[in-house]
Amino acid sequence: MSGTLPRSRPAPRRYPPWRDRAGRFSVPKAAVLAGTVLPAALIAYWWLNDDLGPRTLNAAIHEFGKWAERFLLLSLAVTPARYVFDQGKVVIVRRMLGVTAATYAVAHFSLYVADQQFSFWKIDNEIVNRFYLTIGFIALVGLVALGITSTDGWVRRLGRNWKRLHWLIYPIGVLALWHSFLQSKAGISAALFVAGVFLWLIAWRLLPTRLRADPWAVLALAPVVAVLTAGLEFAWYGLATRVNPWRVLNANLDIEYGPSIAVWVAIAGLALTAAMLLLRIVRRKKPRKSVSSVPSPA
Repeated sequence: MSGTLPRSRPAPRRYPPWRDRAGRFSVPKAAVLAGTVLPAALIAYWWLNDDLGPRTLNAAIHEFGKWAERFLLLSLAVTPARYVFDQGKVVIVRRMLGVTAATYAVAHFSLYVADQQFSFWKIDNEIVNRFYLTIGFIALVGLVALGITSTDGWVRRLGRNWKRLHWLIYPIGVLALWHSFLQSKAGISAALFVAGVFLWLIAWRLLPTRLRADPWAVLALAPVVAVLTAGLEFAWYGLATRVNPWRVLNANLDIEYGPSIAVWVAIAGLALTAAMLLLRIVRRKKPRKSVSSVPSPA
């Protein structure tokens, strides 16, 4: 038996976020990286130019919170995009989008701390006694935990438990949206649209695997999710406000007021189906390589 110690595996090289695992420059990763920085840069620009209104800090808090939700939805949209558009390479940006959602959530909370003049006793008291802050803080802690454990090292350490941990993104998303609804009070249009998109992302995941890339199955999701979104709006006004939910429902059915949020969610679903069908038509029109041009296996 040899007395030599087994060689430890060399640590994997770490590359900048605009490079892929092989160290090559990645256009998709670079483009998404620029897109993740752009909202923060715009908010900073508006802040410096007094374009955020009279309550500058409060407006910045809400802007960072909205972008945290949007990047959370984008991270959840990566897997559907992989199936729907047959683009396997999009998965390389999923981690970046998830970490960005956590980063914007931390910025959202940090600005709230600054708005409270760093009075941590007051902040603790507010989080405990204000329900919307309680669930928002739980969502924040969850997002940070998922962001920290998103690295390859944590994937190896946790093994099978890594997927179980990251399934928490769904209840975290529910808490984040609930937090947004409670902050919005009666004016929930923006929060409702985000919730409608979230419902679509969940409904798509409930489809059988063989139907996830089927444009007709995706088309069927549009009216289903629209009805769910309208039901969510009805329930919200009926349970959380003093507004008559039947009046809200009647307003949604009256085209004089323009398309309702539920209808916009359906339109988004129909647009996605149209994009799928168009992509299939374009691919069919591409000339196929002849058999003679395909190299034979070695």
